[in-house]
Amino acid sequence: MEKLMVTSSPHIHSKASTQNIMRDVVIALLPATVAAVYYFGLYALWMVCVCVISAVLSEFLYNLICKKKQTVKDLSSVVTGLLLALNLSTKVELWQCAIGSVFAIIVVKCLFGGLGQNFANPAITARIFLIIAFGAVAGGSQTRFAELASGATPLYVIEHGGDLPSLTDMLLGNRGGAIGETCAIALMLGFAYLIIRRVISWHTPVVFTATVFILSLIIKQDINIATYELLGGGLLIGAIFMATDYVTTPSNKIGKVIFGLGCGVITVLIRFWGSYPEGVSFAILFMNILTPFIQKISIVRPLGGVKNGKK
Repeated sequence: MEKLMVTSSPHIHSKASTQNIMRDVVIALLPATVAAVYYFGLYALWMVCVCVISAVLSEFLYNLICKKKQTVKDLSSVVTGLLLALNLSTKVELWQCAIGSVFAIIVVKCLFGGLGQNFANPAITARIFLIIAFGAVAGGSQTRFAELASGATPLYVIEHGGDLPSLTDMLLGNRGGAIGETCAIALMLGFAYLIIRRVISWHTPVVFTATVFILSLIIKQDINIATYELLGGGLLIGAIFMATDYVTTPSNKIGKVIFGLGCGVITVLIRFWGSYPEGVSFAILFMNILTPFIQKISIVRPLGGVKNGKK
């Protein structure tokens, strides 16, 4: 063998390619994107365009300046920009959207070696960066059709009081929140598509959401509140599209379950006792950091396999 090639998964023997996987993720996000534009208007579309274009340009220019092979065709930067946009509210200015995309691609992804080398999900990390830098990012958007005068999120209403949207509105998306997190039906359609296409497995999303629901039910002793905790905030979009990232989450089934359980517990702790009404982004980021350790303790070794250099 004259040349040994080492690349991030999926590898050359796999029928799947990075581009195909990312294309499937974009397709799965289309229902949520359409719902975002429908409920929040053309500004939501501008947010998506700015985030995606900024992400693609950032990766292109970084590779050009550093004289690296261009990787924009793998569509990973498109997915990062789209996910970031869908996790923001319409209170965010377009220039802030651009800054978030640049941060996600340059700081979180490229400076760590590019796709397959980043320690955390770029979109999640960029959202937290924007929350810290610009507090309005954490606020809710008001839909064009909402009867409520405020764009307060259901989780904020639960904590501070007020009128909650109906469960129908929670499912359809006519309520306050980030533009891509409000329509639960659209997100579940995306989940079904990714499962059918075998892009992701059910373990992390199901364990993540079930943990939040069960713990909320135990704490609040109210199934209605637990249901709002399940459908509200960024739980569904986070569990389906960001807690299933190939690079920053465990690759084996046991690890995926542990990862989802940890995300669920941390989310509930932040939601009920933290300073933010939402905890999904922080939970996923924290568990991303623990992924190498989770992967190590959850790996299944064959009978007679070597462990720590000993049989």
